[in-house]
Amino acid sequence: MLYYLHLLSDQLSYLRVFQYISVRVVAAAGTAFVFSLLLGPFFIRRLKNMCSGEDTRFSKDVPALDQIRGSGKKSTPTMGGLLIISAVMFASILWIIPTNPLFLAAASTMLFLGAVGFADDYAKIVRHKGGGLSARRKFLLQVFWGVLVGCILLVLPSTRELAARLMVPFLKTPLVAQLPLLAAVGFIVLVIVGSSNAVNLTDGMDGLAIGCVCTVAFAFAVMAYAAGHMVFASYLQLPYVAGAGELAVFCGAILGAGMGFLWFNCHPAQIFMGDTGSLALGGALGCMAVLIKQEFALLIVGGIFVLEAMSVIMQVGWFKLKHKRIFACSPLHHHFELKKNPWSETQVTIRFWIISVIFALLGILLLKIR
Repeated sequence: MLYYLHLLSDQLSYLRVFQYISVRVVAAAGTAFVFSLLLGPFFIRRLKNMCSGEDTRFSKDVPALDQIRGSGKKSTPTMGGLLIISAVMFASILWIIPTNPLFLAAASTMLFLGAVGFADDYAKIVRHKGGGLSARRKFLLQVFWGVLVGCILLVLPSTRELAARLMVPFLKTPLVAQLPLLAAVGFIVLVIVGSSNAVNLTDGMDGLAIGCVCTVAFAFAVMAYAAGHMVFASYLQLPYVAGAGELAVFCGAILGAGMGFLWFNCHPAQIFMGDTGSLALGGALGCMAVLIKQEFALLIVGGIFVLEAMSVIMQVGWFKLKHKRIFACSPLHHHFELKKNPWSETQVTIRFWIISVIFALLGILLLKIR
């Protein structure tokens, strides 16, 4: 909790920098990055001892993917989300005001959904229980947490009014000033669960998901900083959210941890994040979108995640309706590996990163266009 060092600024004047959010965003990112970089080899060794890696998700249904990639990935340890979550929490403890309710909501979401993902990975990889937790059980646990977060936000006096608003980009005033209770809770559940599962679907190539998470975290750091700054929020005509600046620091920690993890997750990956990381990161991003009232902006900033999720929905729906496939394979990143003129895994990843950066910049631009 280095933030409180600013209280000693009367004795050492330079300690006042610890109260500035901008400084703590950079510090949290740097701390999480160094933590990931230094402890990454330790986590990789420990996870290798626990498991031999996760079988390719589409091995049985799409053997062509195994032919393209070979069997090397099956020896790569998963559950690397433990490294990401540990780095984020370590940096957060050092640089974020621990009593901030917005931070507690986002961090609790990351921890709970990370635990759900870990249970799934552990059952699947270590105990070799087929597909791990059933999709139904995972979904119910995600919904349970979304309902809990929604109810808490709608009960607490400090968050009740904002949580019930429906804000959309381009409009200065709320589209709906006060959603009915069930509608408000349902919307919060939709955002958190949808974001969590969308990141999970994107996690299918070396570095793909974590690279896109980093761009979204950067964009949300900017948005959270603006939402928590009364002058900026007024100038940009955003809903002012007291204490949202701490979420910017949290985003900085996610960005730093993600970059550190990418050091080991880039092709050829030494470790995979697994459901432990993807469910946790997606849920945390969704929760922050709810907290700073940028739920619809998340659709743009996280455009890659939206495209990946929509490709699965379209593929499944069209196949049930017409017994035909729209894509060579879904999620979308696998389509580009198996189309007539296929891209290599590295090409898909880097091109998706580029698109993700463009989406993030567009999302930041929306702060001004109202």
